[in-house]
Amino acid sequence: MGYILTKEAFDRALKTLAQERLIYAPVLKVGEGRFTDTDVVRYDYVTELSQIELSKKSDYAFKEILTPLSETLFFFTENEVKTADRDQREVIVFMKSCDMHAVRRLDQIYLNNGIEQDPFYKEIRDRVKYVLIGCQKSGADCFCVDMGTNKTTDGYLFSVDVIGDEIYCDVKCEECAKIFADCGGKEEAVEPKYVTENATHVTIPEQIPNSIYKNPVWDEYSSRCIGCGRCNFVCPTCTCYTMQDVYYTENGKVGERRRVGASCMVDGYTNVAGGGQYRKTKGERMRFKVLHKIFDFRKRFGYDMCVGCGRCDMVCPEYISFSACINKVNKAVEEVQNGSN
Repeated sequence: MGYILTKEAFDRALKTLAQERLIYAPVLKVGEGRFTDTDVVRYDYVTELSQIELSKKSDYAFKEILTPLSETLFFFTENEVKTADRDQREVIVFMKSCDMHAVRRLDQIYLNNGIEQDPFYKEIRDRVKYVLIGCQKSGADCFCVDMGTNKTTDGYLFSVDVIGDEIYCDVKCEECAKIFADCGGKEEAVEPKYVTENATHVTIPEQIPNSIYKNPVWDEYSSRCIGCGRCNFVCPTCTCYTMQDVYYTENGKVGERRRVGASCMVDGYTNVAGGGQYRKTKGERMRFKVLHKIFDFRKRFGYDMCVGCGRCDMVCPEYISFSACINKVNKAVEEVQNGSN
């Protein structure tokens, strides 16, 4: 079922939902970008439609709601361990189709990638519900169509598309349908908007021969990449983290354990005991990241990790294009295959 609402009616519905829930959405932060005269779109609390940025892609992904950059897991003393208290309210997050697909990737890593599920992630995940933001125009760096993530048909409470002065919502949740009806919504069939064409295109190789791991295609990134890790931190599907113990006493027996976001592109990620370090060059790190996104994850789970949101291209200070790298890898694979025929 679907509903068409005025902006005022939608605000009333949103306020009703916010009475017992936390609502997050992409918000335009004027003058809060990387430079004083630039803007940034990032997730924050919202209570009304005017606060939500529905057209621009968020510069930072939603994932900090599910996997905070720094999260206290538990506190410890000499005699006991206590898990950190958390807000137990249900959470609603507004996001576009590519990010809806990214949630599936996060769930795969944290909940379905071993014998045990990650209990800290699951506790948050069980309380989070989603609202689909219809995507009426592709971003310049997006390649979601080629990744098959431009459209989703389930997994959300309702969708949101602003057309003229009205809000069009495809509603999957009975409670939300009742709220929309009570707020004056007009019931009518609605289909969320989604893009069908991107300006940016990628070709994903079906198989990766072993020779690609030593291919010169990675060499340019050893000189171009500065190892800042921004691509990892804005990516909605990167899941790497490290653990930090913070001690309150000199004897190290009282403190807290934190899970902190990590990056495979920065120094120290592959450090091991004895001073060893794997993937020392930036090119080797780029190889690890790219092949994980377009091959290794698919080899294990049956679909690609990358969702084609293009945020990594947007944030890179050295203008390294992930989509261009994918196409270079595909070309290198074709050259290897043609040379072996």
